[in-house]
Amino acid sequence: MTTTHEFWLAGRRASGDADFEVRHSFDGSLVGKVSVPTDAQVEEAVAAAAAVAPAFAATPAHVRAAALDHVSKRLAERTEEIARLITAENGKPIKWARGEVGRAVSVFRWAAEEARRTNGETMRLDTDPGGVGRFAVVRRFPKGVVLGIAPFNFPLNLVAHKVAPAIAVGAPIILKPAPATPISALVLGEILAETDLPAGSWSVLPVPNEKMPALVQDERLPVVSFTGSDKVGYQIMDSVPRKHVTLELGGNAAAVVLADWSSEADLDWAATRIAMFSNYQGGQSCISVQRVIADASVYDALVEKVVAKVEAQVTGDPSDDAVDVGPLVDEKAAERVEAWVDDAVAKGAKVLTGGTREGAAYAPTVLADLPSDAILATAEVFGPVLSLHRVNSTDEAFAAVNDSAFGLQAGVFTHDVQTAFRAHRELQVGGVIIGDAPSYRADQMPYGGVKDSGVGREGVKYAMDDFTYERVLVLTGLDL
Repeated sequence: MTTTHEFWLAGRRASGDADFEVRHSFDGSLVGKVSVPTDAQVEEAVAAAAAVAPAFAATPAHVRAAALDHVSKRLAERTEEIARLITAENGKPIKWARGEVGRAVSVFRWAAEEARRTNGETMRLDTDPGGVGRFAVVRRFPKGVVLGIAPFNFPLNLVAHKVAPAIAVGAPIILKPAPATPISALVLGEILAETDLPAGSWSVLPVPNEKMPALVQDERLPVVSFTGSDKVGYQIMDSVPRKHVTLELGGNAAAVVLADWSSEADLDWAATRIAMFSNYQGGQSCISVQRVIADASVYDALVEKVVAKVEAQVTGDPSDDAVDVGPLVDEKAAERVEAWVDDAVAKGAKVLTGGTREGAAYAPTVLADLPSDAILATAEVFGPVLSLHRVNSTDEAFAAVNDSAFGLQAGVFTHDVQTAFRAHRELQVGGVIIGDAPSYRADQMPYGGVKDSGVGREGVKYAMDDFTYERVLVLTGLDL
């Protein structure tokens, strides 16, 4: 009998009058059915969140921290179960799904720690004569209810990056998971329901995409945190100009290999990391390696190694521990990647390996001689495809990185500390990773981009800042 998963309305289980199916992208099997909230139930969740907001903001830090600690502990206890679910929902290889659960465990733990240590700051104001006897206390308070809209590619960890900071600061959150991968978020709801968080402080609502505009525009939800495509993200921002909107959008991340990264060991490491992180989620990560920009002095040797290591990536059933690359989230996504590669080849690109599709799976692919008018040259492929580019200097390499509408992260393989600081200074991205691929992310660091890659930052402490504002208390007539 097929399980129909209920959603979470103001902290309690609920079901609507319709449902939809979630299917495994590898074999098409039914993962489960998910109940869809009615318009009235969505209204109930929003009203409950707005009503509880003042009380939740005043909740003692230990209450919020204890709830976050509980979630972290229970996720760790249920790692294998939830990892298997992630793999079933979006086709992510099981070894990467386990890693995703481990990251979410850390996100909730860090949120608990930040909830305990967020104390604000104090300042004496008698630095000028008009401030004699005055002392200020600056604390942060929630901007209001958060509407969190999560993507399919990390159905647990990117949900955690919205839920955990909101709870840590005492901001109610209404979470809308991706239609392709809602069940992981609903299981997180099971764990949240085990805590003492007040009713209304959180809901998990699998609302259909076509019904989201009304929810986005609801004035009772002053903060919108969206992770997804740049097209949808900026549509959201444009539709609510007076709201606080955080956008974590796309990228076409570059890995730069400079002339000093030239030893056999150096090139082996670079090729290994490039091959792994152009394919590790089927390329469905905003910081997957899409462009490899290599100095001419190392280009030929690097290309040979990259192709070999990409061909060594194990493809197949994502539930197999040995598999590195599974299918994309669905066949439509794989067909789009196929069309973009075909477009590049028709315009002159050379396929060094890969370039084939089977159902929802697209083979790990390496291209050379990618023409500038190909879609792949400027857009985010969100698939297991990388292109190789030869440059003649560091100047040319950094200019190539910046020649993009996106600016999320970049990786620079160099041993030169001066070059590392130059990259940090010149590259128009949200993060520069030295000695590794651009795909490295520690979940406690500020994460986000510039240009079309979005606005605002994730990373627990930084998201907490994003969800709150400073409020100053000035005490008068004190003997300081």
